[in-house]
Amino acid sequence: MSVSHDSEAPAQGQQVITACAFIHQVIDGKEKLFLAKRAAAKKFLPNVWEMPGGHVDFGEDIISGLQRELLEELGMTITIGDPFAVFTYMNNIKGSHSVEVIYFAKFNGPIENIKLDQEDHSEYGWFAEDELGNIIDNRSAEDPEIANIKKRFALLRGESLKF
Repeated sequence: MSVSHDSEAPAQGQQVITACAFIHQVIDGKEKLFLAKRAAAKKFLPNVWEMPGGHVDFGEDIISGLQRELLEELGMTITIGDPFAVFTYMNNIKGSHSVEVIYFAKFNGPIENIKLDQEDHSEYGWFAEDELGNIIDNRSAEDPEIANIKKRFALLRGESLKF
């Protein structure tokens, strides 16, 4: 059996480490977040908008893994800052449990240089907080990635964290 996407590679009962990048900047006076839309051919979360990133290979440094993933998927190098969130989820396609770490990051080159790997993502965009509803309709409000995106926008507005 050929597996075209790492998110589909069997990992029954295994722990998988993933990392993703929260890339934001002010565009037209509004704070916006970079998101990429997963390819329709993906079995795990097809056509879902997400922060870019992916699986960290066994023995690979998590920062190097995130940089590798963005270079492979977007053709871009990034500078990675501090992590700001960690959550877990089950990947029923792989049969694995994932631990995902979200890092602040920024592109090192102009965004016009983005070259999507069509096997991974079909499109990308920059979204303000008030535009998120249009792109996350097919995801649950309890989705940990969405919850962390909303939390980060709250921090950008200067709101304090609630415990």
